[in-house]
Amino acid sequence: MPTIKELHVNGLKHAVDADAERSLLSVLRDDLGLTGSKYGCGEGQCGACTVLIDGLPARSCITKMAATQGKQVRTIEGLAQGDKLHPVQEAFLEMGAMQCGYCTSGMIMSASALLSNQPQPDRDEIIRFMGGNICRCGTYPRIVSAIERAAKTMKGGTQ
Repeated sequence: MPTIKELHVNGLKHAVDADAERSLLSVLRDDLGLTGSKYGCGEGQCGACTVLIDGLPARSCITKMAATQGKQVRTIEGLAQGDKLHPVQEAFLEMGAMQCGYCTSGMIMSASALLSNQPQPDRDEIIRFMGGNICRCGTYPRIVSAIERAAKTMKGGTQ
């Protein structure tokens, strides 16, 4: 079985020794110690494990290592720039868009992908795009408000 020897995560090249069929999530958490992405359902349905691969949201629990070859992976740990949180992270804090926090990293990664590709989505577009991310605590109204706030912040030139 093929082995993956290199993984590009958060702008850094990491040496790995992972079976090509192994999940990206297991390598991120178990081999690289990047535990921000969570194991939720293991079937790509809840969004807790969402990362960005070449800027697009991907469920890392069902993404095989083979699919990461030559691609850039960004996790929640790599979203901030130094000590400055990404506007989506700031907005989630400001709006109290989390309760238990388990889904938060996946929500933030999906929202950042949305705003990168569509900087000024309306409420319906946000709801539609975020539909694949599940929050068991039900903070959806605050999540949508946080994304709207982040969009306004980013429009103003902050990050």
